[in-house]
Amino acid sequence: MSEHNPEISQLARLLRVVLELREQCPWDRKQKLADLGKYLIEEAYEAADAITRGDPLAIADELGDLLVQVMFAAVVAQQEKLLPLLSLVGKAADKLVRRHPHVYGPAQAETAAEVVANWHQIKREERKAEGLHSALDGVARALPALMRAQKLGTRARQAGMDWTDIHEVLAKVREEMDELEGALAADDRDAAAGELGDMLLALGNAPRFIGYDAEETLRRACDKFVHRFENVELIAATRGLELTKMTPVELESLWQEAKRLDPAAATK
Repeated sequence: MSEHNPEISQLARLLRVVLELREQCPWDRKQKLADLGKYLIEEAYEAADAITRGDPLAIADELGDLLVQVMFAAVVAQQEKLLPLLSLVGKAADKLVRRHPHVYGPAQAETAAEVVANWHQIKREERKAEGLHSALDGVARALPALMRAQKLGTRARQAGMDWTDIHEVLAKVREEMDELEGALAADDRDAAAGELGDMLLALGNAPRFIGYDAEETLRRACDKFVHRFENVELIAATRGLELTKMTPVELESLWQEAKRLDPAAATK
């Protein structure tokens, strides 16, 4: 790609602006690399939300903000002597080339599934070369717990250990629920928390057995809950009811009424 390509020119301009702000803006000068992780995560989630909503203007805006945070973190990392910026960019390009041997090498991959299989094999070889021996090495603890649970399960599957199907997962959930009930009966809250965690870990892996992503599955459920709760609030407001003063039976009746207002309620 020509260095006079307008996209490259704009990327170079953005990097210049980031460098100038790092030198001239009091807030930018104050930042340490350790301060920047939260901003990267925030912008990544906002970009993901815009993509999910399919809003072109928001996608452009949020992806731009995310790109700024990546560039800023790279600049700060270079200034803190952790890595040269050019090295970071070069290694990222090298990694893409290395993990796409069907494009840049002699390997063959006619389908997306073959590409993914090659990708995972190359990553396993990379981890081994780095001295990482467990199949679970490299799954970041900083990931959202649900996402981490699914990724750990996927890695374990690649190493040869996994449930056979979703029915086995659900059986494990029921087993953990029984153990949870036992811990609660014994008034052992620490044990109860442990059993809840085991149950959540199993549930976090259930969606992949039916071809769904755990994070997206839970996000959709949260969206559905928000929509139905807003219906509950609307019904209560039109009738002059206060939710905090209603009995559990009355609240359940209101919830069921709110569900009937949901077009998707007939199938869920």
